[in-house]
Amino acid sequence: MNSEATPGRERLIEQFKADGLTVMFGNPGTVEQGFLDAVDAAADFQYVLALQETVAAGIADGYARATGGAALLQLHSGVGLGNGIGMLYQSLRGHTPLVVVAGDAGVRYDAMDAQMASDLVAMAKPVTKYATRVTDPRSVLRTIRRAVKIALTPPRGPVFVALPMDVLDELNSEPVLPATVPLTDVAPSPASVGRAAELLASAERPVILVGDGVSLSGAQAELAAVAELLGADVYEVDSSEVNIAASHPLRRGQTGHMFGPHSKDLVGGADGVLIVGTYVFPEVFPELENPFRPGAKVVHIDLNAYEIAKNHPVDLGLAADPRQALRALAAVLEQRLTPARRAAAAARIDVRTRERARTAGQASPDDDTPMGVFLRTLAERTRGDLIVFDEALTTSPLVTRHLPPERPGDYHLTRGGSLGVGFPGAVGAKLARPDRLVVGFAGDGGSMYTYQALWTAVRHGIDAKFVVCNNRKYRLLDDNIAQYWRERDIAEHPFPGSFDLSRPEIDFAGLARALGADGTRVEKPDEAAAAVDRMLSHPGPFLVDVQI
Repeated sequence: MNSEATPGRERLIEQFKADGLTVMFGNPGTVEQGFLDAVDAAADFQYVLALQETVAAGIADGYARATGGAALLQLHSGVGLGNGIGMLYQSLRGHTPLVVVAGDAGVRYDAMDAQMASDLVAMAKPVTKYATRVTDPRSVLRTIRRAVKIALTPPRGPVFVALPMDVLDELNSEPVLPATVPLTDVAPSPASVGRAAELLASAERPVILVGDGVSLSGAQAELAAVAELLGADVYEVDSSEVNIAASHPLRRGQTGHMFGPHSKDLVGGADGVLIVGTYVFPEVFPELENPFRPGAKVVHIDLNAYEIAKNHPVDLGLAADPRQALRALAAVLEQRLTPARRAAAAARIDVRTRERARTAGQASPDDDTPMGVFLRTLAERTRGDLIVFDEALTTSPLVTRHLPPERPGDYHLTRGGSLGVGFPGAVGAKLARPDRLVVGFAGDGGSMYTYQALWTAVRHGIDAKFVVCNNRKYRLLDDNIAQYWRERDIAEHPFPGSFDLSRPEIDFAGLARALGADGTRVEKPDEAAAAVDRMLSHPGPFLVDVQI
């Protein structure tokens, strides 16, 4: 604690350090110049420069996801916050704990409607958990501690604090103390766990729906134990981390994020449903009616009480930590399951195990394509020991076929619906995990939202690798409009020209070199292995443009 008064801009940095926020991602501006001058002079504090605020926000998101903690993001006034809002929406939907700060000219100028003046708090509110503006120099650090606490308290998410220049210029004698983040490892009562076990134990067609609340609480082992006791298929819903190993025989993949009828088809036959760490369902076009069959018993576990029964009724909702709740549920199921129920569960697991065995090693039409050979070679060379940041979108099934998400922390999937997170996310993950190989995958369209991330990687010596899945189009839009046509009995016809990216052709490897990195292009399958070897041996950021 330091009671001697110092300028607020300097004391603010000490508060960030006290909260373990020693890396700031951002893009500078005039109204933050005094603060950034202090940042430049500060010891043991790093500023990671991005060329545009969307890139800075994406790198911060990836860094937070890889560390499991909060990340600090600086944006420039209203224009910079506006640039970053799309990426902040990604962080909000994905529950990334970002502490976002932005400057303005000063409280004294509020009445002037001056250049760049805007209501920063109003702009930030729709894409943050908490947004505020400090107007008194005696509450700068107090407000930051509150923001850090809110960002890190489940449901986690980005927070925003506007910091006027004149407030930071004032002398500040607030104590520098670490924020207190409340512990939320709350266990449900024995009675409620017993009720959950009663509802689920008799299910003949059980299903478990999971999201990233499982990953956040570190409940992967507990989830697998409950799934095995019930013999329940596990579907991932609002999921972008490793919540259950890809190789587990009961893992059935993602329900999807676009069309509600698809999710309904997957879960509509279940007579017992356990929902853990997610809401249902996060599609763009969700099912409006209850997707569960009449009489199905539904139990919903989440630390975020708002998500429980938000869209569809449940029989029992438990506001509890997923790890604690699943551990308790497994213990009760061990006691209550009859030999017949255990045998039925084992039989369901055996069916899924044999299905996996039949499909293991089966050839895919994509195996001999440039991307298929590239991914197979990458898997062989690395033995799967890498971190994947996946914004491959329509190519994601092929990526995960060869690089299956097995271990927590080794795989991060795009979330939130905004494009451009793949490359900056990989930069942030590599900065957080410098000991690991990190490869970011993005479509050609998505990569161009934030291609400047390569420049940041070069500038700061961040040795991330990048792969463009290049199909010369917004392929996901092709797929989605084809579904739209089918639903409305519209005859197939050429896709809209706005979905096409082939004219003019983009030289992605050339762009990488222009930003200080290096790169190569793969057009034929027999070029893929050499590209993998060159990428892995290159000392620094490297990009491979793989033609699809």
